[in-house]
Amino acid sequence: MIMKTTIKSLCLLVLTLILFNCDNDDDVNAVNEDVCNYAGFTFLDTSDNTQTLIPEAELTTDFYYTSSNGPEVEIYETANPSDFWFVTLVVADGATGTGQLNLGGTIHTVNVACQRTGNAVGEEMRYDITASGLEAEFCVIIDLYH
Repeated sequence: MIMKTTIKSLCLLVLTLILFNCDNDDDVNAVNEDVCNYAGFTFLDTSDNTQTLIPEAELTTDFYYTSSNGPEVEIYETANPSDFWFVTLVVADGATGTGQLNLGGTIHTVNVACQRTGNAVGEEMRYDITASGLEAEFCVIIDLYH
């Protein structure tokens, strides 16, 4: 019985470490990995260490190449787009800048680093996002291209 409980605990620990790892490409000299640690949105509230995950399948990624602001990306929760969205003009691989992240009606101006970019439907995009009290990552697939 103890062995069974220990194995379950170890399996749960390994699964937790794999799923909740929020480090796709944080090292400045890192080479982009072929697979995401978590496909979707990973959010860490650093003030209380709570973590939020939204799977990629529940997100829509719009790449607006012909936007009046220049190329931009919008990512939103498909079932609840007014409650959760992210928008940025940072679309080039290795580029940095700012964006806006709406979490439950609170809009945060965030620092954005583009870790991987795509420019067609089905291609991957990755973002590292930081602001006071938060750290987040997106690892998403472009759904719509305009």
